[in-house]
Amino acid sequence: MAQYGAKVVVPIDLKKKPWEQKHPLHNRWHPDIPAVAEVKVGEVFRVEMVDFSGGGITNDYSAEDVKHADQSIVHYLSGPIQVLDKDGIPAKPGDLLAVEICNLGPLPGDEWGYTATFDRENGGGFLTDHFPWATKAIWYFEGIYAYSPHIPGVRFPGLTHPGIIGTAPSMELLNIWNEREREVEENGHKSLKLCEVLHSRPLANLPSTKGCHLGKIKKGTAEWEKIAKEAARTIPGRENGGNCDIKNLSRGSKIYLPVFVEGANLSTGDMHFSQGDGEVSFCGAIEMSGFLELKCEIIRGGMKEYLTPMGPTLLHVNPIFEIGPVEPRFSEWLVFEGISVDESGRQHFLDASVAYKRAVLNAIDYLSKFGYSKEQIYLLLSCCPCEGRISGIVDSPNAVATLAIPTAIFDQDIRPKTGRVPVGPRLVRKPDVLRCTYDGNLPTTKNPAASM
Repeated sequence: MAQYGAKVVVPIDLKKKPWEQKHPLHNRWHPDIPAVAEVKVGEVFRVEMVDFSGGGITNDYSAEDVKHADQSIVHYLSGPIQVLDKDGIPAKPGDLLAVEICNLGPLPGDEWGYTATFDRENGGGFLTDHFPWATKAIWYFEGIYAYSPHIPGVRFPGLTHPGIIGTAPSMELLNIWNEREREVEENGHKSLKLCEVLHSRPLANLPSTKGCHLGKIKKGTAEWEKIAKEAARTIPGRENGGNCDIKNLSRGSKIYLPVFVEGANLSTGDMHFSQGDGEVSFCGAIEMSGFLELKCEIIRGGMKEYLTPMGPTLLHVNPIFEIGPVEPRFSEWLVFEGISVDESGRQHFLDASVAYKRAVLNAIDYLSKFGYSKEQIYLLLSCCPCEGRISGIVDSPNAVATLAIPTAIFDQDIRPKTGRVPVGPRLVRKPDVLRCTYDGNLPTTKNPAASM
C-alpha cells in the first residue's frame, strides 16, 4: 500500500532536553557536524524542532528567564539532513538546493509562544538604549490567530515561518565568516559609525565552546573540542541562508539554497508563529516549538547558473526566496515614516538603519496614546504582521524608512481624528507586559522633545 503523508525524519520529545533527543540537536554551523538523517528529492518529510531557547524560556508569568537567558546556546537546530537525488547521489558543492515548505505549524499540545526583549547587558535589541530592561509577553494560539493577556485588545492571524533554514558551510566559507566577523568585533567600534546610534552588543558573536552543541559529536572529545572552537554561531544570516527571519516564508514558499558540502546538510529551527519586519525586539517574533513538512529538489550546477557572487570569491553568494501564496488579508494600514536623523537631531547620510529606528520609535510613541505602555507596543511591533520598507535611499542626505501597521489587529480605531485621543476606562490596558529591572549602568536614550 502506498504511504501518504510526510515521513518524520527528526522527531522531538518536548519532555527531553535538546541534547537528549533521538537525534541530538546542534546550535552551530560547521561542515563536520554529521547528518542525522537523509532524504531523497521529491519525498515529503517532516522536521520537528524546539523553540530557539530549547525550553529555557517558559510560559511562566515572569521575565526572569529572559533577563538571565543563556545567549551561548542559541539557536537549537534540527538536522543536519543529507539530501540525495533519486539515484542516491548526494547534492554536490555548486548545486542549488530547492526546499519547498509544504506545511508547518506549532507542535500539537504546545500551542503557545512568547515575545521578549533581552536585558541590555545580555543581548539587548534594536531599541535597547530606549528599553534596556528584559520584558516578555505570552501568546496563545486559536487556530491561525494569536492573542496575549499581556497586550490586550489585539488579535491577529499568524504568518508562521522558520526563522532559520540553511545548508552547512564549507571549511573555506567558515574561515571567511570567522575572519570578517572577528574584524568587526575587534575594530568595529572604532570604524563603524552605526555603533554610535545602534547600541546592541556584541558587534559579532564569535566561535565559542561555551554552550556549544554539535549534534551526534560527543562533548569533551578531541573532535568536539576542535570543531567547537571553529564552528560559527547561528545568530546572523549568511551566504548559506541561516537566520534570515523572512516573515512571509510560509506555506508554499521555496528557498533556493547554495550547496557548499556533499549532501547539502540542511538544518532548520527558530520557528515563529508570527513576526513583524525587522523583528525589532530581537527576541522578537512569537517564538515557539513547531514542525516543517518539506520537499527538496537538487538543481545540478545551480549556483553558477543562478547565483551571482558579490565579493572576492565564488562563495560570496546569497540564497533566493520564493514567497508562497498564503498570507493574511489586510486592507487598511497606518504607516509611520522615519528619516536618517537620530534622537539628538544629528543628521546621518542615507542611513536606512537610523531611519527605520525613527519609524519604529514614531509608531511606539503614537500607539502608546491609545492605552498601551511603550513596552507593549515595542513587543507588538516586533511580532505582529507589520510591513517595513526602505522607501527612499537616493535622496541625499535622508534615507526614508516606513513601518506599516494593519489597523484591523486592534479592537479600537487607532486613526487620527478630529479632537483629542479618546480616553476612558475601556482604553486603560491592564495588565502590562512582564518586566524586570535594569541593573546596568549604561545611559538610557531620551527624546529631548518629550518634555516640551
